[in-house]
Amino acid sequence: MKKRKVMALALSCLMVLSVAACGKDGNPANSNQVPGSTGTDAGTGSSSQEVSQAEEESTEVTDITLWTYPIGNWGDSATVDGLIASFNAVHPEIRVTVEYLDYTNGDDQVNTAIEGKQAPDIVLEGPERLVANWGAKGLMVDLGDLWTDEAKAAIYDSVENACQSNEGVFYEYPLCMTAHTMAVNRDVFEAAGALQYLDEANGTWTTENFIKAVQAVYDNGQANVGAVYCNGQGGDQGTRALVNNLYGGTFTNPEHTEYTANSEENIKALQLLLDMDGINYDASIVGGDEINMFCNGTLAMAFCWNVSQEKNNLDKIGFDVLPMAFPSNGDPKLCGGIWGFGIFNNGDEAKIAAAKTFIDFMANDPTQAVESVKASNYWPVKDLGNIYEGDELMTEYAKFVPYMGDYYQVVGGWAEARTAWWNMLQQIGAGTEVKTAVEEFVTAANQAAAK
Repeated sequence: MKKRKVMALALSCLMVLSVAACGKDGNPANSNQVPGSTGTDAGTGSSSQEVSQAEEESTEVTDITLWTYPIGNWGDSATVDGLIASFNAVHPEIRVTVEYLDYTNGDDQVNTAIEGKQAPDIVLEGPERLVANWGAKGLMVDLGDLWTDEAKAAIYDSVENACQSNEGVFYEYPLCMTAHTMAVNRDVFEAAGALQYLDEANGTWTTENFIKAVQAVYDNGQANVGAVYCNGQGGDQGTRALVNNLYGGTFTNPEHTEYTANSEENIKALQLLLDMDGINYDASIVGGDEINMFCNGTLAMAFCWNVSQEKNNLDKIGFDVLPMAFPSNGDPKLCGGIWGFGIFNNGDEAKIAAAKTFIDFMANDPTQAVESVKASNYWPVKDLGNIYEGDELMTEYAKFVPYMGDYYQVVGGWAEARTAWWNMLQQIGAGTEVKTAVEEFVTAANQAAAK
């Protein structure tokens, strides 16, 4: 079964950070004059240069735009230039212009482009934007023709489900995936005698041992052990996973039609975090700030973490990072990241066809797909073999992929729910009763989902 293949892949996919730069010239080759020739085609009176120019002019070039969020090195122009060079070596008839987005202003840039009827042809991002947002608004192209029977058989079930709407329309073709984790400062935990509460080999711990470990670190003089950051939505997958895992709560129903964060389990978890020494609801920071505070030693743990965070901050970290699954009394259920391509429907069939050609090459070409995934610093959404062999860091993180839980980020009203979530955390930190704040969140989220 494909779900079992996820386990096998995750345990075998040991990452090697690689930059996909093929360096092939994607421009049509100019005709070279044979030494000793006159440069004129016999019987035509036309020079080889003129013939070459005529052939080039007769080749119709389709221009498309790719806007990419910073998915690993897909946010790096040198890497992406190499990927496009590989594409143009095979498809010189398609010219790709790239715009690089970030998670601070990227959504505003895309929305402004949509309003101005200048939306990009291709966007590289996840289902919460491609499917639940722009797709749900009827702005995206149905990619069902890329989802052949062969593709459906190869791509993992959880990924396939996330890439389509509740009506079964595919608005995303996936490339890569990961499971988001948390991390602890191993040096600080060791000094506090807190490592006894962690299963280092498997990267897991129970809720009870999480409580004991945080208390030990706090008692050892680390006042700020962890922060429930809530100044905005940045990194909110960490706070959601923390709350849901502590006592086995859920964020939505299995059908992804209703928000269920007001369960007794989640209320208990939010109250626990509020009452714990060393854990603070911090309305002044978002996930990126928390990462910086963890890397500089201000915090002893980070809830907004994954393998890319460690790779990106190696030069800033002066301690041993220990990645961990979120504490749970059963198997942890980690929030996953799925990234792939979507196409905005700009009404130009030639551009749409060219965009599909680009996606098919990047995600399905046997050689290129490996390089495309490596550029993301994540794992493939189908079995591409052991493409990350030999990297110790990725060996350490590979064990978390089997813990990837339900990809619920495609539920309706997702954008509004994310805002309501951090507003709820702020309210709790400011003194609002937990149950009251959670009920207000669920009401607002479900109202948005019903629209």
